[in-house]
Amino acid sequence: MKKLIIKSILAVLIASATTVRAQDYPREYLGLPGDNFNLYAVMDLFRNSETLEDFERSLNDPDSRINNLDLNGDNSVDYITVSDYVDKKVHTIVLRALLGRNEYQDVAVFTVQKLHRKRVMIQLIGDVALYGRNYVIEPITTKKRVQRYYVDPVYEENVTVINNYYWDIFDWPVAVYICRPHYNGWHSSWHWGYYPDYWNPWRPYYWDYYYGYHSSCNHYYYTYYNHWDHPRYHRYNDFYFNGIRQQSSQVNHKIADGSYNETYSQPEQRVEGAELYNRTQVSPGNESRRTSSTTVTNRRDSQSSVTSGRTVTDSRTEEQREAWSRDAGRRAEETRAAESKVVEARDAGRREAESRADETRESERRAAESRAVEAREYERRATESRAADARESERRATASSAAEARESERRAAETRTAEARESERRASESRAAEAKDSERRAAESRAVEARESERRTAESRAAEARESERRAAAESRAAEARESERRASESRAAETRRSESNKKSGSRID
Repeated sequence: MKKLIIKSILAVLIASATTVRAQDYPREYLGLPGDNFNLYAVMDLFRNSETLEDFERSLNDPDSRINNLDLNGDNSVDYITVSDYVDKKVHTIVLRALLGRNEYQDVAVFTVQKLHRKRVMIQLIGDVALYGRNYVIEPITTKKRVQRYYVDPVYEENVTVINNYYWDIFDWPVAVYICRPHYNGWHSSWHWGYYPDYWNPWRPYYWDYYYGYHSSCNHYYYTYYNHWDHPRYHRYNDFYFNGIRQQSSQVNHKIADGSYNETYSQPEQRVEGAELYNRTQVSPGNESRRTSSTTVTNRRDSQSSVTSGRTVTDSRTEEQREAWSRDAGRRAEETRAAESKVVEARDAGRREAESRADETRESERRAAESRAVEAREYERRATESRAADARESERRATASSAAEARESERRAAETRTAEARESERRASESRAAEAKDSERRAAESRAVEARESERRTAESRAAEARESERRAAAESRAAEARESERRASESRAAETRRSESNKKSGSRID
């Protein structure tokens, strides 16, 4: 009974310890979907790509283990397209995930700005929905001129270090490619339901496994790339964020309801991810960091390329699919064999752990001291680099302010000159318009006066005609009256004569 109680207590303690470790996240942890898309690895892949088409192909290659995004929740990694939107001398290269037939989500955006003949400014900006605000990665630049191209790998403490960093960013192959005089931008031709033949989506890893794999490169990443707090491209918000950016409401809802939190539920897999990196990337003679750049042409020649909706012949496609199936089976067998060897190595290490405990503690102490020295040196270099960047930014700000002041004065002078010319033009136009208006008014006045005189003449003639008619009518009536009076007088005279005649004849009769 006592043993059972002790075992129960130990189980509870182990579960509690596991829960505490699960919440002990590293400083790279964001708690957002962008945790499954390492922008440092994306920047390094971009640096070693020759063209944007090769960059998109490598970005969606399962062997690169960079794309681990499943934003639509279908348990398959989302395809990410690459499109370049050109704004004068600035290239805005958008990485966009295909979530549905008409649904997209921008993941990150490169801004490549050619400052002058041999200087290029590059930044990689994570989308605010996936990384939060101002998550910006950029190369650490220096004025020191060293070997630009690839050199042989160096082996230090069983770790392969390949010094293939381009100190001059303008010499990055992709920068040379997009800064050509006749380059007008490149846009991916793939969309939802229409993918290249090489695309075969896989089930995404848990974040701890993904982080364990990429954390092995953190020292390399932080040596050549650093985090910046704002976009340097001044038209980023106007040209891209408020114009080109695609936002998915589905992603916002999933972030709000915590649907992406399940990917953080396997903290014990960090060790497995680191072991995968050690098996695949740190073996002697391995030159995987070169692969994305030096074998792009071979990949292009050996595999079928699909451009603008055209596909290769069915037989070639079937052969490729069979080859990919064989490669996938071979890789699975190799993985299983490697895992079996790892299990055996774990057992052997556990059995020999007691005998090697003292040596391990001593080596850990020495390694800790070495890491502390390296960390101090890195901090010193980072401090010097930040100070140099601050001085350079101040100098640029001063030069920019002076240039803006000169430009504003020039524009003000041009504006005043233009306003003077415009006022003179308006005055001359006003004078001409007034002259035309006065002439028009004079002509209208003369026309009115002519019409008025004609009207008065016509009225005078009409009055005279009416007066003559009235007079003629009056005279006619007067003549008729006189005639009627004359006839009446003649009638009365005749009657008088008849009456007198009748009186005379009556008197004679009497």
